[in-house]
Amino acid sequence: MIVCLQIPRFALTVAVGREALLSAPLALAPEAGREPVVGEPSAAAETQGVRAGMRLGEALARCPGLRLVPPDPAGVADAHDRLLAALEGIGAAVEAGRPGLAFFDAHALRHLHGDLAGVITVARRAAGRPARIGAGPARFAALAAASRARARRAEVFGPDLRAVQRALAALPVDLLVTFAEGRGEHADIALAALPEPLRRLGVSTLGELAALPRAAVADRFGAVGLRARELARGKDVPLRPREPVEQLQEELELPESASGPQLEQALGLLVDRLLARRERRGRALRAAVVSAVLVEGGTWRDRMTFREPLTDPRRMRLVLAPKLAGLPAPAEVLRLRAEGFGPPTGAQGALVEEPASARAERLREAVRQTRVAAGPDAALRVLEVDPDSRVPERRLVLAPWETA
Repeated sequence: MIVCLQIPRFALTVAVGREALLSAPLALAPEAGREPVVGEPSAAAETQGVRAGMRLGEALARCPGLRLVPPDPAGVADAHDRLLAALEGIGAAVEAGRPGLAFFDAHALRHLHGDLAGVITVARRAAGRPARIGAGPARFAALAAASRARARRAEVFGPDLRAVQRALAALPVDLLVTFAEGRGEHADIALAALPEPLRRLGVSTLGELAALPRAAVADRFGAVGLRARELARGKDVPLRPREPVEQLQEELELPESASGPQLEQALGLLVDRLLARRERRGRALRAAVVSAVLVEGGTWRDRMTFREPLTDPRRMRLVLAPKLAGLPAPAEVLRLRAEGFGPPTGAQGALVEEPASARAERLREAVRQTRVAAGPDAALRVLEVDPDSRVPERRLVLAPWETA
C-alpha cells in the first residue's frame, strides 16, 4: 500500500505558526515581482470566500479584514526537507511532492512497525504536526484517500482494485488538479488543465471519467486524457523515491541591509566557505540554492543547476551573482546551500595532445559568448604601438580580440 501524508496549509503554517491560524483571516501575500494573487488562506479567510490564486483586489473585497503575511519560501523549503528526512528516519523511501506532501510504500515498513495502522501511527508521529494520511494501492488513490481523511483519522482505499474504483467513483475530477500540482517541480500542467473541459462535456466525477470508452478519450484528449482515465480507474505508475543527499549550507549575517556590490562580495565569501568545507570531500557541486532573509520580512529563494559540476569559485560566482538581481528587497541574512554533488575532481591531463585548431575554436566560441553576454567591448587585447614613446597612452592600445 502507498501512504500519502499531506499537511494542510503547509506554507502558511510555516510563515505564521499554527496558533496564529485560529485567530484571524490570513493569507500569504503575493511574491514580489510575480502576479498579484494571494497564496494559501486560513480557514477563517476561506469561510469568507478567499481562495489560493485569487487576485489580490478580489480577495480584499471579499474579506476586508484579511491580513496578508509575507511568504517564506526558504523556510518552507527547509521545513519540507525536515519532513522528508523525518519520514526517511522511520525507514521510508519517500517520493517528495509539493511542500507538505509526501508518498512512501508501507509494504517494507510492516516488518519494522507492524501492520498498516502501525506504519501510519509512526509516520504521524514523525511528521510532528497535524497531517491528513491516506493509503491506497497507487499514488493517486492514496492522495484521494488523504483528501477525505481527518487530522486524527486516516482513510484507506482498497485493498483490491475494484474497491478502489468504487471509492474513487464519487470524487470530483478536480482531484486531478491537486494530484498534478502536488508533483512539485514535476507538476503536470496538461493534466491540471483537464478538469475544465471535462466539466464542459458533463463529466464531473472520476467514476464518469472511468466509464468513458478508451478510444473516445484518446481521440478527444490524447495521451493526457488516457492518463487521467487510468488514474480514475485506480492505476498509476510506481513511486520514484528521492535519493537522500547530504546538504551543506553556509550563512552570513549582513551588518546592515546590503544590496548591489556588497551582496556580491558576501556571495563570494559564502562560495569560498562552502568549497572549503571538509564534508564536501573534494566533490564538485551540481546544484546550489541562494536564499536570503529580507529586511521587510519574509524570505527569498532561488535554485540554480549548473550546466556541469563545478569546483571553481570564480565560475560559481559568475553563475550565481546574477541571481541576486531578483531580490525584491534588501537582505539582512544571505545563505548558500549545496543540493547536489558530482564526482570528485582531479587534475588528469589529456592522454593525447589536443590539436591547436581545437583549442583555438574553443577560445573563439568563448569570446563570442562573452560578447553576447557583456557587449562588443567585453573581449579586448593589448597591442604595442610605440613602446619608446614618452606618452603612456601611445605605447599601448586596446584592440578587439580577433575571432576569425
